[in-house]
Amino acid sequence: MNVIYNTAVSLYALAARIVALRNKKAKLMIEGQKRTFGILDSRINPEEKYVWIHVSSLGEFEQGRPLIEMIKQQTPDKKILLTFFSPSGYKVCKNYGLADVICYLPFDLPRNVKRFLGAVRIEKAIFVKYEFWGNYLTQLKKHGIPTYIISAIFRPTQAFFKPYGGMFRKMLHCYDKLFVQDKASADLLESIGVTNVAIAGDTRFDRVTDILDNKIDLPVVESFSRGQFTLIAGSSWEPDEDLLIPYFNTTPEMKMIIAPHEITPERIAGIRARLKRKTALYSEASEATAAEADCLIIDCYGILSKCYRFASVAYIGGGFGVGIHNINEAAVYGIPVVFGPNYRKFKEAHDLLRLGGAFTVNGDKEFSDVMNKFLGDGVFLTEHGKIAGNYIRDNIGATERVYRAIF
Repeated sequence: MNVIYNTAVSLYALAARIVALRNKKAKLMIEGQKRTFGILDSRINPEEKYVWIHVSSLGEFEQGRPLIEMIKQQTPDKKILLTFFSPSGYKVCKNYGLADVICYLPFDLPRNVKRFLGAVRIEKAIFVKYEFWGNYLTQLKKHGIPTYIISAIFRPTQAFFKPYGGMFRKMLHCYDKLFVQDKASADLLESIGVTNVAIAGDTRFDRVTDILDNKIDLPVVESFSRGQFTLIAGSSWEPDEDLLIPYFNTTPEMKMIIAPHEITPERIAGIRARLKRKTALYSEASEATAAEADCLIIDCYGILSKCYRFASVAYIGGGFGVGIHNINEAAVYGIPVVFGPNYRKFKEAHDLLRLGGAFTVNGDKEFSDVMNKFLGDGVFLTEHGKIAGNYIRDNIGATERVYRAIF
């Protein structure tokens, strides 16, 4: 890659190190990257070849996971190297059993790329959704390593499609194949001369269908919600809770489960302080105490996707900030989903809004209106939930299409 790109990445890495002095998440990333080469040196078998799958964070892992599972199912002896960029993904998935080696991906600088590719014999490289790292891609191509991106989605606002985007367009030609979610993405790529494209869909649909089919008992959550209208707020942030909590406090005919995106003692204490009805923590609750509570706070990672089956409606957090989190893992249970206004990057959100399986809200009144409708009209609730569930079932199969093309 050119000097401008490498300078930009160097400045980004420097900024991350400065931020890490005060920011816990940035500190985890910097410290995790420092351990990467030690992990590779100690855990990589130099006699084996590895399928390298890189994801940015937890959401992208959920898209890569079905492919990992299919690889291991079809070829159990094949080795998997799984890398993360974000601590929120690594922290939850660092012990994921189907990956043979898991670590952070070092910043995309020439010295890191050379050392990384020298430490692992890579059979194939697979990036998920949004990962475009110029030095890694250039060197993978130079070494003749088949390289793919899966579940990718493109928008006209991205740098690839701008007059100044030549450097970024070169990255796209490093992939042997780009597996995109929809025709709109394929058409955009064709407009800039990128034709090594296949419309395969989104592998995350297969992941949430697997979750639906493999139910895990959660007796505390089941006892809490049994026979009651229950709203689950998944991956919530404070701006989301500014809508949720006042409505909940004044609506005794509903129960609520809150699973905050970041689980820290401070966040949990802040949520509890705002709740005016009886509250229980999942980590402390029994079936009996949960049944008596009005709000259940999920203060652990890893069970949110399984909790949605006990919900009447799901509110998906992030829509007033970074962008909405995974709406598919709620919709698969045949319940309507609600989220804030920042959903433009998510095809499934646009699709579900158009079909009627989802609702977006910009403030208190819109949230109250849609929740009052759900509470007061059981037919409305059922019909719109059914739309959401059918949408998920109509879009499964991407993982097998990708697997057959790559392997």
